[in-house]
Amino acid sequence: MRADRRIVIVGGGPAALSTARSYREAGGEAAVELVTAEPHLPYERPPLTKALLRGESEPAELPIEDEGWFAAHDVVVRRGAVAGALDRAARRVTLEDGEQLGFDACVLATGSEPQRPPVDGARDPRLHTVRTVDDALALRATATPGSRAIVVGAGFIACEAAASLAMRGVDVALAAPEDLPQASRLGERAGERIAGWLREAGVDLRLGADVEAIEPAWTVRLAGGAALQADAVLLATGVAPRGALAQAAGLALEDGALPVDAAMRSADPAVLAAGDVAAAHHARAGRRIRVEHWGDALAHGEIAGRTLAGDDAAWTSAPGFWSTIGTRTLKHSAWGDGFDEAHVVADEPERLVVRYMRSGSLAGVLAFGDDDAYEEGKAALEDGR
Repeated sequence: MRADRRIVIVGGGPAALSTARSYREAGGEAAVELVTAEPHLPYERPPLTKALLRGESEPAELPIEDEGWFAAHDVVVRRGAVAGALDRAARRVTLEDGEQLGFDACVLATGSEPQRPPVDGARDPRLHTVRTVDDALALRATATPGSRAIVVGAGFIACEAAASLAMRGVDVALAAPEDLPQASRLGERAGERIAGWLREAGVDLRLGADVEAIEPAWTVRLAGGAALQADAVLLATGVAPRGALAQAAGLALEDGALPVDAAMRSADPAVLAAGDVAAAHHARAGRRIRVEHWGDALAHGEIAGRTLAGDDAAWTSAPGFWSTIGTRTLKHSAWGDGFDEAHVVADEPERLVVRYMRSGSLAGVLAFGDDDAYEEGKAALEDGR
């Protein structure tokens, strides 16, 4: 290893770990330091709203790589360390405790943070969000079997968590202004399926209902006068990229994210970005795309690591995600800028396939119970067919 050169990766999620792993696999020899505010090694996050929340797995099962991997690959992980400033001119990251880390290249993999709805009471820190393993454990400790919980939101975090809590024996209500979960992203038929799965799991759906206020201990007041009582409230109303470090360093953001090219390089060649915080140019889509999916964070990290090692790398895989709601898994791949037609190709009790079109071109595919249709649709997206 070349100790005279250093790469500093800010973040502890999949993009950060993938960057370090890919860099070493591509033959990179510089010293690598990963700075994460969490006390944990980088870990699998999809189980947070599923097996971990249900009590079917524990934190010890979640690390992506164990301590031995980091030692064997000369990757230093600074846990519980917060990056307070990025000085691009001096090529230095300053931690909140004052320690300074010089770098030859810095990768920002700072992820995103949960957003709270603009209603009275939503800023109360005792309300739950789920972004980290500690968040999930805190919700699990409060939402015990026989208790009552309210989930605010109808995105995938909300739907996954609501189903898992119901499976855990919690009396769950889900409140959201949408008429169907995920209909704007996945279309009406997929939204109907998700709503049906949630009801089957025992979730009380309060859709088409705006939350007007959240009162302590806990009462969630909906438009129209309904008031829901609970022992725990989960806010699952979206996330925003953590771009403050880049912005304070003088890098311009787009909708809160750091623009990078298809090789994950920002306007400053010494600074790269990967994962939720990056608005990355997609080599095949021909435009910048920002995604918030686990698999794409891993893909960004792989490209960033290869770029740092000197490879000619570019992001070409179609964005997408899998979501398990109860016992059923949806697979979705799309360019992420909407659709004007949703063609239901297959609609059976344990199978659903939808193809999305935009301006006459394939824009996405969704599949439940048909992996072949998903893989074929994803390949067609990547090939431009």
